[in-house]
Formats: sequence, structure tokens, C-alpha cells
Amino acid sequence: MSGSDPQTFLPLSHLTYHDLMALRSGTLHGYAVVKAVKAGSQGVISPGPGTSYSAMHRLVREGLIDQTDSGADSSSDSRRKHYALTRLGSQVLEAETRRLESLLTQARAAAEA
Repeated sequence: MSGSDPQTFLPLSHLTYHDLMALRSGTLHGYAVVKAVKAGSQGVISPGPGTSYSAMHRLVREGLIDQTDSGADSSSDSRRKHYALTRLGSQVLEAETRRLESLLTQARAAAEA
């Protein structure tokens, strides 16, 4: 799973998709990503800290997110790690969203048949 072609990363795991979704609106610290994933999945995905941080480190290695020194909130605890979506991460998120939309269209068409 390397390179700059977003298609090479697909399909994404549920956690990866929700991690990228959480970061699409801006930089967040790790715990804020966990909370956003839980909220965005309506509680279906509730990663523990170990799972979440392992996933975030993998996404950094793959070039889908960057680890930054600080977030938008300057009063944030300096020990917290903050993450931001990269251009490639945004492209992968868009490609996966299109793939999921296509699946949904196919499922609806099959249900109507």
C-alpha cells in the first residue's frame, strides 16, 4: 500500500475511514479523533487508545496524515499529539467515499429489482 495513487489504499477499514473523516475538517489531537470516530459512527466504532494510536501511527507512515506540533487550540496540552489530513489522505478519503456510494447505489438497485 504505497505510492500516490489513492486507489492502492482501497478498500479502507472502518476505523481508517472514520479516522480520515474525523480529520477532514482540520487538525485534532489523538483523543479528539477517538471522540469524533465514536460520534461519527454513532457509537458503532469505539476504539481504545492503543488501537487508535496504532492506527494513527500507521496512517502517518503511509502518508495519509501528518503528525503536527500543535492543533488549532493553542491552550492544548503540549504533550498531546496532533494530526492533520495530507493531500493524499484527502484523495484517499474521496476515493473511498465514491467507492462506498457506488456500493450503496448497487444495493439499492438490487433491492428494487
